[in-house]
Amino acid sequence: MVLPVVAYGDPVLRKVSQEIDQDYKNLQELIQNMFDTMYDSNGVGIAAPQIGKDIRLFVVDCSPFEEDEDYDDVKDELKDFKRVFINPKKISSSEGDEWAFTEGCLSIPHIHEDVTRPESVTLEYFDENWVKHTETFSDIRARVIQHEYDHLEGKLFIDYISSFKKKLISNKLKNITKGKVNTSYKMKFPS
Repeated sequence: MVLPVVAYGDPVLRKVSQEIDQDYKNLQELIQNMFDTMYDSNGVGIAAPQIGKDIRLFVVDCSPFEEDEDYDDVKDELKDFKRVFINPKKISSSEGDEWAFTEGCLSIPHIHEDVTRPESVTLEYFDENWVKHTETFSDIRARVIQHEYDHLEGKLFIDYISSFKKKLISNKLKNITKGKVNTSYKMKFPS
């Protein structure tokens, strides 16, 4: 089921999310709904706060990047990179050089800015079957994962841009909070 994406300005996007356990009600259904919502919105990742849940859960599917020639060297890895991250903990994120990439967010439609992040990140997490993993991710996969992980910490990609750029987009952000934005997907605006 496709759920509405929570818009910028909703307090849930600024909360530090809570861990869950294996008995979390309807977890498998929630995970499927998150994938459905992400695909309907043409996203490559979505975190639980973006659908109004302050829990430590996000999903990613980096396969759309497989077609991008910038990622030819990791094309095979991207093709089937669809993952569920439950209760992730960042072990390390300072690996490799930092690089800038233009990011956007389903909760902040029509705004894209360059964000600098480390090229690799190591996470400890559970998958949808509650199997524990410790894994290092790099390239565009690390970028997407770090972006979604930030949602669980109450951070947004716009927190990484300069105050000058924030000032330039402030009217757009105000319009999003007021529901004055058109998207091709369902959104839930702050009341």
